[in-house]
Amino acid sequence: MRQVYFHEPVLAETVVDYLIISGSGTYVDCTLGGAGHAELILQKLQGNGMLVGIDADPDALVFSREKLKKYSNVRILRGFFDQLDALLMQENLLPAEGVLMDLGISSFQIDAAEKGFSFQSEGQLDMRFNPDQELSAEKIVNTYSAEALEEIFRLYGEEKNSRRISQRIVQERDSGAIRSTRQLAEVIKKVVPVNYQVKSLARIFQAIRIEVNQELERLKTGLEKAFQSLTKNGRLVVISYHSLEDRIVKEFFRYKEKDCVCPPEFPKCICDKVSEIRIITKKPVTPSSDEINKNPRSRSAKLRVAEKISEYVEL
Repeated sequence: MRQVYFHEPVLAETVVDYLIISGSGTYVDCTLGGAGHAELILQKLQGNGMLVGIDADPDALVFSREKLKKYSNVRILRGFFDQLDALLMQENLLPAEGVLMDLGISSFQIDAAEKGFSFQSEGQLDMRFNPDQELSAEKIVNTYSAEALEEIFRLYGEEKNSRRISQRIVQERDSGAIRSTRQLAEVIKKVVPVNYQVKSLARIFQAIRIEVNQELERLKTGLEKAFQSLTKNGRLVVISYHSLEDRIVKEFFRYKEKDCVCPPEFPKCICDKVSEIRIITKKPVTPSSDEINKNPRSRSAKLRVAEKISEYVEL
């Protein structure tokens, strides 16, 4: 296996403290990556405690299996976290005492030029977490209409120059397909003022990555699957890295916490909604300045935790 490097786990000790409610039972790391969080969880487990690690990237699975090979109480599975319930069911590991989602992208994926995630290195436009899927960044850039590209850049990148960039991409690809990260970066630079280029490049590449991997839709589904997979008093711990993810997590927690969702003008509740979780972190937990100095990629991290208070219903 070629040498790979994954980033240091973000808010590592904090994650473990919030996640583990008992030394036994099943804990799930839905975004295994380099197994940084996973190894810390395993060190805290006792007795029949079991860790399940899930990731769609085969490089992450190879790396993690090697790193965790000394542990007998770990199962590593390939898939996305929106497949969580099915994966746990087939392994007969439901319900779980805790589920961790560390969203976003690993340092290894960013730094591996051939994966095409970074505008700072030359590589094929790819950006797939799962290399077996058909949709790639190259296909999006070269086949989506200007209107579709603009919408992606605006929604997923919150980029002010979305229209100009999307129109220029369509114009440029008429002369030949845009196949590399550097080609795409050069197209973007043509329509964005120099002082704003780095931020625009980051936003556009983020937006394309989100579209390729359907990250926000997977997150919405994955949060519900994680909740349904938890035992009563089980914990759901989520680390997000940009406002779009954090907003989805925050709104999911708030909805699950409410015991009524009727319009305020209704004289009495008719919705039968009951509170299903207790929000542990009223405000998101963020890294200390010391951690940010040691690991700059942690600077945008926000950690939210909720505890399930409803009974587990067998899936």
